[in-house]
Amino acid sequence: MKTFALDAARASRLRAFYALTKPRVNTLIVFCAVIGMFLAVPVGLPDALTVFAATVGIACVAGAAAAMNCLLEQQLDARMTRTRARPLPRGELAPAEALAFAGVLGGCGLTVLHQAVNPLTMWLTLATFVGYAVVYTAFLKPRTPQNIVIGGASGAMPPVLGWAAVAGEVPADALLLFLIIFAWTPPHFWALALYRSADYARAGLPMLPVTHGPAFTRLSVLLYTLILFGVTLLPFATRMSGALYLGVALALGAEFIRRAWQLYRSYSDARARRTFRFSITYLFGLFAALLADHYLRW
Repeated sequence: MKTFALDAARASRLRAFYALTKPRVNTLIVFCAVIGMFLAVPVGLPDALTVFAATVGIACVAGAAAAMNCLLEQQLDARMTRTRARPLPRGELAPAEALAFAGVLGGCGLTVLHQAVNPLTMWLTLATFVGYAVVYTAFLKPRTPQNIVIGGASGAMPPVLGWAAVAGEVPADALLLFLIIFAWTPPHFWALALYRSADYARAGLPMLPVTHGPAFTRLSVLLYTLILFGVTLLPFATRMSGALYLGVALALGAEFIRRAWQLYRSYSDARARRTFRFSITYLFGLFAALLADHYLRW
């Protein structure tokens, strides 16, 4: 009986450490990075060992950045309904444990990238870690309602990291992928912020719905969705992609605009929640279309 209790306690702690890495967010990060790896190869497939090492390294550093975010925001998380069940607010892990975990995980990831991939990818990934865990979390998020726009640069880096891992450089096509995610981030996050605005107000965070009101935020979601729609046409305009991608981009973009327009004209928390969830599906679909088009070019 005692052994069973010890095993259960160990499993609970492992789940707590795993939760620190924000696995659902990390999945999207790794997915976009892997797409960048495949798009970096003009013909054929990238080297399997490079893809594996880069995926492991990027996932580890992304998990470490998420853990640092949880550590720096543990007091804020405790005041918000959406985040109060995270391991640190619940007391499942001590801050020192979270810090050590982030250090080891990030250090391992950067070592893998440097030794098994290339130094460029390691340095770009380190810069992304600093941008998210330090610049965005510690400085931008508590100080400006434009935190998502400015801090979105870090979140837009995964496909660039993947491209650099395989090609050893960051060409214009990789920057187009960056630009897509950069433009996607504000409407994606502000849809969430709209139906969680009371949470952010209680935590004292200057999110756009708190500082400028829901009407301004809904308009911002619509305008950024229109910008996103234009940006997603650039891969076709520059001949990076073909008709298959264009068709998917037009269809997904039209649906995103429809949802953003409905959110602007007739708001409800349920509609904001559905828009937020669709935005995740949208990004998965868009990048999957880029990959399919790359290998099935019409």
